[in-house]
Amino acid sequence: MAQNVAQKLIESHLLDGEMTPGKEIAVRIDQTLTQDATGTLVMLELEAMKLDRVKTEISAQYVDHNLIQEDNKNPDDHLFLQSACERFGVHFSRPGNGISHAVHMERFGRPGKTLLGSDSHTPAAGSMGMLAIGAGGLEVAMAMAGEPLYTKMPKVFGIKLTGELPDWVSAKDVVLEMLRRHGVSGGVGKIIEYHGPGLKNLEAMDRHVIANMGAELGATTTVFPADEEIKRFLKSQGREDEYEELVADDGAEYDETDEIDLSTLVPLIAKPTSPGNVVTVEELAGDDLYQAYIGSSANPGYRDFAMAAEMVRGRNVSKDVSFDVNPSSRAMLQTLARDDRLGVLIASGARIHQAGCNGCIGMGQAPATGRNSLRTTPRNFPGRSGTKEDSVFLCSPETAVASALMGRITDPRTLDFDYPRINNPDDPVINEQMMEAPLPADEARNVELIKGPNIKSLPDFDGIPDAFDLPVLLKVGNDISTDEIMRAGAEVLPFRSNIPEIANFVYDGVDAEYPARARKTGDHIIIGGSNYGQGSSREHAAIAPRYLGLRVVIAKDYARIHWQNLVNFGVLPLIYENADDHDTLDQGAKLSIKGLHDALDNGDTVSVDVDGGDSVACRHGLSPRQVEILKAGGLINWKRDQG
Repeated sequence: MAQNVAQKLIESHLLDGEMTPGKEIAVRIDQTLTQDATGTLVMLELEAMKLDRVKTEISAQYVDHNLIQEDNKNPDDHLFLQSACERFGVHFSRPGNGISHAVHMERFGRPGKTLLGSDSHTPAAGSMGMLAIGAGGLEVAMAMAGEPLYTKMPKVFGIKLTGELPDWVSAKDVVLEMLRRHGVSGGVGKIIEYHGPGLKNLEAMDRHVIANMGAELGATTTVFPADEEIKRFLKSQGREDEYEELVADDGAEYDETDEIDLSTLVPLIAKPTSPGNVVTVEELAGDDLYQAYIGSSANPGYRDFAMAAEMVRGRNVSKDVSFDVNPSSRAMLQTLARDDRLGVLIASGARIHQAGCNGCIGMGQAPATGRNSLRTTPRNFPGRSGTKEDSVFLCSPETAVASALMGRITDPRTLDFDYPRINNPDDPVINEQMMEAPLPADEARNVELIKGPNIKSLPDFDGIPDAFDLPVLLKVGNDISTDEIMRAGAEVLPFRSNIPEIANFVYDGVDAEYPARARKTGDHIIIGGSNYGQGSSREHAAIAPRYLGLRVVIAKDYARIHWQNLVNFGVLPLIYENADDHDTLDQGAKLSIKGLHDALDNGDTVSVDVDGGDSVACRHGLSPRQVEILKAGGLINWKRDQG
């Protein structure tokens, strides 16, 4: 039977289950990726499991999020991560080496392999024929311990690409077109697979841009074939021997389909405050501009920076615009300097920042209040930039630079100079100096973990009881992101390894009184809308509310990673049988559930009684394995009980 690329990848790693959409499957994991905003918890989880050494082919830990060292907390955690990597046998990418997704693709990405990462943009590696999936840190820790990934078999959404991109239109516009058509939940429960003759016109890092932002569609992951372009990319990185072809069979079918003629695309832009709020740049042309931002995991390739350099060569950006350049890696900085492009950016007025995530995660480069910021980052959720009342737009490098030059939002097709032609170098600088290889096992066992005063042990949670009688402490609407549940930024993320402290920030941008109210009330319920928990994979958005007493969430539906994170930390995620019931449940209501264990064990329906009203029918959609995890109080307890 003819298979597509996604099916080939899953079948070759399938350990249990059947490849029927919606059924639970177990997939063998070859590689893992962690970053410092989530990796500290992962390493504490490995310690709690008493793991001796990781069992994956490759595990890599990157320090790319929390680079600002305004006090001891971040550097202390960097030392902890370095010592944990030495202890457990993990590659360690030092601060300033670069963004995890770009560096991993260059150094470790390999066609035909599986990658599980505690970062929601891990699917970027799908650009080179990998099955790369974002997950909560605890699931990644389990994979590092040799356990498979359990997930529901997704549908495969085939996107046929034809034609060739016009001048001034690039890969960012392709994924923005997908978001314009399908919205931020259009990929939920699906693997997006790109195929067709248009692929020959997309280079490896173009595909990275598209695969990276598949997360904004809610997709389980995005997959491209491993073809001659991926072979060229690996050769440029000195790893041609790791290439193997992986393409869809002739006649391969897809569960859903769509087609994009690349030649018809125009410059697009996502308006605040959602990646799905997409319009043409032409519609906004002339609007004021404060900041233009180049870089991030969503546009980390050589072409993205070289295009910016050639557009500003011999020109200066507007005096009214902060032109921020975030190199994706130290090697990228060296390559741009060698090719006379870094100096050109500096001469134009660019502010060059260290290689890392930086402003994308709210670590510096925050825009002024209410001023427009054009960014090549993947997300523009409210306040994510670090400014509470921000106005962030997502666009291509071409649009961002054109706007920086003109001092206002500008369609790059209206510029009065020719479109620069960029060729990726066949010999980019390869710098592995700041990537530390794992120690031999006998040396690793003698390494002591270095724990600064900000690192606290993980809380111990009890199992889910058979009955609840709880208040609704918070009710929220649709598309609540994990940034809104647990915001990032320089104020919050330094407490990533201190759950009692970081819990003080839960939902504080939505309801500033929620943390104090939760501490006073104890066990409680939250009511959510559709696509609850979209966005970042950070498990703090599940573990910190659980620490404050969250026991149940009732929503119309969930983003995949957050749904699993809730289960992993013992929070019961329920879904309305009738979405209209959302309107009948109010903040302050008292809800009760009786005979919960029997309901979980013997069906999918859970009845929720409303104090002074009718009951609300819900379903849980959990597998028997997940039910046992909930009963145990979370995945760590369940794993420990397994022996």
